[in-house]
Amino acid sequence: MNIYTIVLFVHVIGAIGYFLGIGLWLFVLVGLRRTQRVEQVRALIHLNDLSGPFSAISVLLLLAAGLSLALTAWSLLTGWILVALISLILMVPTSAVLIVPRRRALVDQLAREAPEGALSEALKQRVHDPVLFTVIQTVAVLLLGLVFLMTTRPDLMSSLIVMVVALALGLASGVLVSRATRTRGQGVTTHANDMREPIG
Repeated sequence: MNIYTIVLFVHVIGAIGYFLGIGLWLFVLVGLRRTQRVEQVRALIHLNDLSGPFSAISVLLLLAAGLSLALTAWSLLTGWILVALISLILMVPTSAVLIVPRRRALVDQLAREAPEGALSEALKQRVHDPVLFTVIQTVAVLLLGLVFLMTTRPDLMSSLIVMVVALALGLASGVLVSRATRTRGQGVTTHANDMREPIG
């Protein structure tokens, strides 16, 4: 066993941890879109809070170990490494800028809600924020693109094409799923309102 093997192991652990963090976010967001009561939203947000430090540490391990491998065993000018590092460096802060304010707004709105009861319209809007789901979905697909680069090691042009395709697929799938779940949720709300209306 040498230093390269250990650093590579840390790099893989960081990637797995980041995947788990993003996967939990997707799980939480899907669950949020099915909630009907305030206490359900609180439970899911608390679950996401527990994963926050884990995801942050995983990203640091992924970046640090990846940069170390690129500088010692490879070269920063290697096509797939250059694309992977730039993609990761752009992806992490950009996703944070888009996610953190929306998550904070959701938590702030949640704090103004009653301890228990049905969701208000304001909280429903926060829960069904299409940007939040689309960003998380896109990050997940981009991570798959990064794993593809690490395992196949294509040239510069092929690496760029992979990440552009991953970005397009992530955005498209996020928008489609978000729109479908939002339409379904509006249909359920309309049906519930119709059931509550008195007959005659």
